[in-house]
Amino acid sequence: MGNNNTMENWVLKNKKADFELIMKECGVSPVVARCLVNKGLTTVEQIKSYLYPELNNQHNPFLLKDMKEACAILTQKIKQGKKIRIIGDYDVDGVVSTYILYRTLLRLGAFVSYDIPDRIMDGYGINVRMVKDAYNDQIDTILTCDNGIAAIEQIKLAKQYNMTVIVTDHHSLIKTESDEIILPPADAVINPQRPDCAYPFKGLCGAAVAYKLCIALLKQFDLEGNDEFIQELISYVAIATVCDVMDLVEENRIIVKHGIKLLQETKNIGLLALMDAAAVNKEHLNTFHLGYIIGPCLNASGRLDTAKMGLRLLLAQSKEEADRLAAEVVELNNTRKNMTSKNVEKAVALIETSDLRNDKVLVIYLDDCHESIAGIIAGRIRERYNRPTIVLTDSHNESHDFVKGSARSIEQYNMIDELQKYRHLFINLGGHPMAAGMSLLRENIEELRSLLNENTSLTDEDLIPKIVIDVHLPLAYVNEGLIQELKLLEPFGKGNDKPLFAEKNLKIKSAMIVGKNASGLRFRLMDQYGKEMDAVYFGDVNTFFNYVSSTFGAEEAMRLQTGRSTKATISITYFPSINEYNGFRNLQLLIQNYK
Repeated sequence: MGNNNTMENWVLKNKKADFELIMKECGVSPVVARCLVNKGLTTVEQIKSYLYPELNNQHNPFLLKDMKEACAILTQKIKQGKKIRIIGDYDVDGVVSTYILYRTLLRLGAFVSYDIPDRIMDGYGINVRMVKDAYNDQIDTILTCDNGIAAIEQIKLAKQYNMTVIVTDHHSLIKTESDEIILPPADAVINPQRPDCAYPFKGLCGAAVAYKLCIALLKQFDLEGNDEFIQELISYVAIATVCDVMDLVEENRIIVKHGIKLLQETKNIGLLALMDAAAVNKEHLNTFHLGYIIGPCLNASGRLDTAKMGLRLLLAQSKEEADRLAAEVVELNNTRKNMTSKNVEKAVALIETSDLRNDKVLVIYLDDCHESIAGIIAGRIRERYNRPTIVLTDSHNESHDFVKGSARSIEQYNMIDELQKYRHLFINLGGHPMAAGMSLLRENIEELRSLLNENTSLTDEDLIPKIVIDVHLPLAYVNEGLIQELKLLEPFGKGNDKPLFAEKNLKIKSAMIVGKNASGLRFRLMDQYGKEMDAVYFGDVNTFFNYVSSTFGAEEAMRLQTGRSTKATISITYFPSINEYNGFRNLQLLIQNYK
């Protein structure tokens, strides 16, 4: 959640459109019409396809380059009873891709196995050890998912061993210095990022690309119950799409919107056990649960143990096995959460007590942090300071003595482009504008930090968080009808943010500290017309009272803390919701930012 920052820059979106027409043709209120236009949807047709994402609006999988070839190869290999090995990756997207391909190929009668790299020992994607293992296991065909597009040498080796190789991936392609594209020497390469691929939507995650292959294959075999099976696959792809932080637009919106409904009805024993173990309320399931509970639990096994545990959970056949594995991944995720918060505290202390405070690009070295959580920590620090952040830690691979790290960026800073400028400092480097992974020698850390900061084009203005408001919405407009109508805009996530509303000069009638660990505040607020409403804020409670104290005086802050009336007022950005407890329902505002 936003924290108060007098440095925040609040701006109101004010896009122009024919609102009367949109309200009439699409049957929406003025508030929702404005939210839709602010998303860049301007025609009635665009708005209707956004409001009602239909399953049959998905694109034909055969529009993907090499899809026909991949299906022909796999169909032949299945008929010949050849051994096929799926090679996935250790994050949620990789695990889900592996799972849906494995289930589909088993269904089609294939002789199929899978392998997933170990995050610490192997690193990302297919590697030479896995190719050699496949050769020793007399594998005929390797099928990659969520990786492989950059594995030029590894696939060359597989071809030397006379294996057939099919790559399915969604990551960026390798380019030479003269911008030529290098594809791995596989028999088929399916990736919507290929410039010669005519697929209309480029934003699929690895599991969605694998899912397209599954649909195309299932169409070649006319099996009983295929339609239900394809629907079931969508529910898993929805998890991967949210967890891989893909834009929830176009086809991804269709997948996630329907996937969430399907997950509420899921028969998957492993997922049911996981939702139980992590106390997920299936009735109210949304992208938050996928991205912050289910996903991280599946991910924790790949971070702290083996990603195969997450896969075994999805494949679990008995309730006993599912319950045992679910308990293990939830436990691992709790361990991961504790490790993360300890290291975030350490990083903050380091910044606050050193000259890192003045850097525009933060480069933080945490010696004994587990390397698998460096990216999460970088993300938290970036949120807190609104600056591009790199977190480095010692590599725990016995054969190396270097540091490994992860970077998370802000919109104004293309992380991978900036790091590429100092390629000579890195042993390994990969990523995209908002995130990157790297390894380098310990003695190069300081040089990296100073080069990034001396040569940055970031201005002080770039580092001021920009809070973009959809509608200035007085309290009188907030009602249950509006809250129901806003559900049409779900699922929310990257590329489809929750609308943000704002109201100014609200009188704070009372404030009460709530939540475990006193993590939030419940307010009673009143506007200038005497309209009152409940509001909650989850953020730093002390910072809030300090803000009141510095703005209205210590006396007012004290009165507020002891439940008395005050003269303090507040301007807020918020999202309206319904709070249900003990059979009561009341409207409440979820405060995002205040000043």
